[in-house]
Amino acid sequence: MTSDPSPSSQPPASAGSGESTASGPGRPVRRLVLASASPARLGLLRQAGFDPEVVVSGVDEDLLDAPTPAALAKVLAEAKAAAVADLPKAEDALVVGCDSVLELDGRPLGKPADAEEATARWKAMRGRSGVLQTGHCVIDDRTGARTSATASTTVHFGEPSDEEIAAYVASGEPLHVAGAFTLDGRSAPFVERIEGDHGNVIGLSLPLLRKLMAELDVRITDLWT
Repeated sequence: MTSDPSPSSQPPASAGSGESTASGPGRPVRRLVLASASPARLGLLRQAGFDPEVVVSGVDEDLLDAPTPAALAKVLAEAKAAAVADLPKAEDALVVGCDSVLELDGRPLGKPADAEEATARWKAMRGRSGVLQTGHCVIDDRTGARTSATASTTVHFGEPSDEEIAAYVASGEPLHVAGAFTLDGRSAPFVERIEGDHGNVIGLSLPLLRKLMAELDVRITDLWT
């Protein structure tokens, strides 16, 4: 084991190390790139003190598969993060990829293809419970290190009437969100309760993100702006 260098000769801490070169909010140590077009995920990160750059991956989700909904969410998140990490725009950045699917009856449900599917989905979900699976992947483009995991939150749906479902589908919102619902939009009154992380259902688990960053030796507070 080599001895520690003297304080006068010790180099500045690297941006990916546990030592911070920032003096506080307003001076993030590393660039943060969100590999997702989701305004909900971007909003969650901004509310938590981050200001990520958004770079959409362009990954064709229909080409990927996995044995379970939880595994599929993680595979999709990994694919999105990897695709963006390979781009020049992500050079030297920390790239975060996420993807969500609703697990119902053991099947993964993403965004409905059309209004008819969204209507059928809600009629199948009402009065029941599903598990929102959100895969998270973080890649440090500086070192090539990466880590990933899935967060799971149980969602208990209410019993909206056929008329309420029709009105919700007509709003267009369920066509743009995994599972055809969201907690931060028009479908919030149709969700009775959840068990787990609220943010995970919206699209990103901040506690899990903190743990994944820590695995890459990055303190989440170093990314605050």
